[in-house]
Amino acid sequence: MIDSSRGFTLERLLDATPEQIWNAWTDADDAAQWWHPNGMTTPRETVTIDAKKGGRYAYTMVDDASGQTYPTGGIYREVVPQRRLVFTWGEPDADPDETPVVTVVIAPAGDLTRLTFDLRGVDGMAGDDSFYDGWASALDELVTHLGQSAVHG
Repeated sequence: MIDSSRGFTLERLLDATPEQIWNAWTDADDAAQWWHPNGMTTPRETVTIDAKKGGRYAYTMVDDASGQTYPTGGIYREVVPQRRLVFTWGEPDADPDETPVVTVVIAPAGDLTRLTFDLRGVDGMAGDDSFYDGWASALDELVTHLGQSAVHG
């Protein structure tokens, strides 16, 4: 089992509807636009999403400078439309019991919507040039995809 005491949480306040944010996480066309940190791309043809409990997703990030590829994927453990996603995250065919787990919560916050991203099973902190920085950058890509400037919550 993964060590759930290891991990980190990121938040963004977005001037977007829960539906727009949900679609960004569950629609392959949307996900291909932002499922990567700055300096990488995710070719649309590599993205598959079956957003239901037990469903799988997969995508491949490509480093824009080197061309190195990073296949990624997992299994959805919980799917509550426009509110909550829980999924494993790692190598596409990794043992789900040994794979980090992401929880995404979408919640109203006055006139905005709060996106909370929690990754358990890996170490991460700002400036790590790894998990934390990669996901922070990817969430900034999401903000850009939704047509906004970043508002960290």
